[in-house]
Amino acid sequence: MARNPFTPTFGSPPPLLVGRQDRIDDFGDGLDAGPGSPQRASLFTGVRGVGKTVLLKAVEDAARYRGWQVVSETALPGMLHRIIAEHLPALLSDLDPKATKRRLNSAGINTPAIGLSVGWDTVTSHEVAAGLRTRINQVTDLLAPRGAGLLVTVDEVHRGQSDAMRLLGAEIQEAFKNRRNVAFAGAGLPSSVSELLNSDGSTFLRRADRHELDAVGDPTDLAEAIRVPVEEGGRQIGDRALALATAATQGYPFLIQLVGYHIWRQHPSREVISVGDVEAGIPAAYRRMGSLVHEPTLASLSDVAKTYLVTMASDDGPSKTGQVAGRMGVTPQYAGVYRGRLIEAGVIRALGYGRVEFTLPGLRDYLRDHATSLVAPLDLP
Repeated sequence: MARNPFTPTFGSPPPLLVGRQDRIDDFGDGLDAGPGSPQRASLFTGVRGVGKTVLLKAVEDAARYRGWQVVSETALPGMLHRIIAEHLPALLSDLDPKATKRRLNSAGINTPAIGLSVGWDTVTSHEVAAGLRTRINQVTDLLAPRGAGLLVTVDEVHRGQSDAMRLLGAEIQEAFKNRRNVAFAGAGLPSSVSELLNSDGSTFLRRADRHELDAVGDPTDLAEAIRVPVEEGGRQIGDRALALATAATQGYPFLIQLVGYHIWRQHPSREVISVGDVEAGIPAAYRRMGSLVHEPTLASLSDVAKTYLVTMASDDGPSKTGQVAGRMGVTPQYAGVYRGRLIEAGVIRALGYGRVEFTLPGLRDYLRDHATSLVAPLDLP
């Protein structure tokens, strides 16, 4: 029985990455253009499961392809220490043939068998006490003759690590000013990135190119994201089954993997994935979408924000903001505060004046199914 080729795990590279090549090419062009290119500092934002981490890994691969060295981190406590004391010294040890030397510390006669006894100390040129600026300069000095540079990436950026991000940004900005071959890419949820950018001392990050990732819009790309892994896995999928599966993904990268995974596993020993397999796999994919994406997304919101969403969910299409406020029993101004927060968080988006819609596939149905547990009495002003 062939192995399921789909990877419905956050951050795992999909078997076929679609709809992001322009972003990867833009970043690669920045590396090729040399110091001073604006693409050398980029922030990728988007809702859960839209492919931020996967894109971050793709730009890392683009840098490695060009001979660049990569330091990859996540915005967790100790991030800056790990970069200074672990990642960069490890790179220096690999890049500098003089990084480690051996020194004779003793010699004597080994008795009773007569022989020479020799002892050695290991001396490392790059001690961990050096600061971040020194480390960056050392690495870029060693890479310069190769025409390569250093890329630093940080995933899940948020305000909780604003001090570390501010210090890292300041040193990368200094490297930019000195025209060193350095680049930076970060990724995070829209609200987390916005909070970080609004914090004190985030000048460098505010100047970075900001790319908001959304659904993959090209139907051909979406179909290929399902068909190619199926065929490379040794199976087939007919046109009608493929069309149903593709439509169910709604262009959402994580849902592509969920749908693919669940339609494959219905009858994995059969050569052809049938329409029946797709019809059975789609509900299973959406159930997992609820637990893996919708539930944690809602958990991070206030009670009023969740009530706003549940109120929207009673509509079959885009909602009118005035009607949402009326059904909530609040003023348009009060509801508008939470509308703005939900837009900033990437959970809903505006459709022109006075209308909003959900950004996450399946969220409307999830809210309808869980409305009772999500809505709390409003503490109105």
